[in-house]
Amino acid sequence: MAIKRKPPEHENHERWLISYADFITLLFAFFVVMFASSQTDKAKARAIAEAVKNAFEGKTAGMPPAVAKILGGTVDDKGVGNAQMKGPGGAKREKKETPPDEVVELIPSLKQLNKELAEQIKLGALELKLEPRGLVVSLRQSAFFPSGADTLATSTYPILEKLAAVIGQLPNPIQIEGHTDSIPIHSARFKSNWELSSARAIAILDLFADRFDLPRNRFAVVGRADTAPVDTNDTPEGRGRNRRVDLVIVNIMGLHHIPETPKTPGPATGSQVPQAPHK
Repeated sequence: MAIKRKPPEHENHERWLISYADFITLLFAFFVVMFASSQTDKAKARAIAEAVKNAFEGKTAGMPPAVAKILGGTVDDKGVGNAQMKGPGGAKREKKETPPDEVVELIPSLKQLNKELAEQIKLGALELKLEPRGLVVSLRQSAFFPSGADTLATSTYPILEKLAAVIGQLPNPIQIEGHTDSIPIHSARFKSNWELSSARAIAILDLFADRFDLPRNRFAVVGRADTAPVDTNDTPEGRGRNRRVDLVIVNIMGLHHIPETPKTPGPATGSQVPQAPHK
C-alpha cells in the first residue's frame, strides 16, 4: 500500500510586512513625541529669535547697539548697510578718537601699588579698587587720622610717599575726597562732618604738595561727609569703613566731570587793548 505524503506547507512571503509595520509604528511614535516637545518651546524660540533680531538692529532697551556697530550698521541704515554685505573690507571704518595725552592706562599703577603696599592692604589700612571714574585708593581714618581730627599721623608718611611717587609718574588729575560716618560731630574745631571731611582731604593735599612736591593744580578737594557710604552706619565696623579719605586717580571717563585747569592768560594776537582816555 502506498504511503500518502503530506503536501508541502505554503511558504509565507509577506512576513516582512510585520517588521515593516513595527518600524512604521515606532517611527510614527518618534515624530509624535518630537512634535509634542517642540510645541512647548515655541514661545521660547520666538523670544530668542526676537532678542537676536533686536540685538542686530540695535533696538534692545537700555543697551547700545553693540552688534550693529561691530558689523558696521544694519541693512536698514541708509548709506551704511551691514559690513558683512559690503564684501572685503566691510563698511568704511570710522575714525577713532585719540584719547587725551594726559590720560594713561591705570592698570599698571594698580599692580604697582598692590605690590608696594601689600602689607598695608593686608592689614586693612587702605584699599585699592578700579572704578569707572578711575583708580581709587581708600585710606582708612583709623590708620591715618586720630578720631575727630585732621592731623595726619607721621607713621603714615612712608605709605603716602609711595602713593606720591606713583602719582608723580602719572599725568592724570587727582581728586581727594573726605568721608565720615553718620554720627554728627560738634567740637571746638569742627561744627559738622562736612568741615571734618574737607579738612582731612586738605591735609592730604598739603602733605603731597609741601612734603612731596606735587603741583597743587593737579588736585581737587571734595568733602563728602556721610553722603557716600561704602558700608552700613549701623555697626562699628561699617562706620569704620565709611570714615576714610579716597584718592581718585581720574581716568578718561572721569575727566568729563572735572573742569579743565584755566591757563594763565597771555597777550592775545589781534586783541583790542583799551586805550587811555585823552585828557
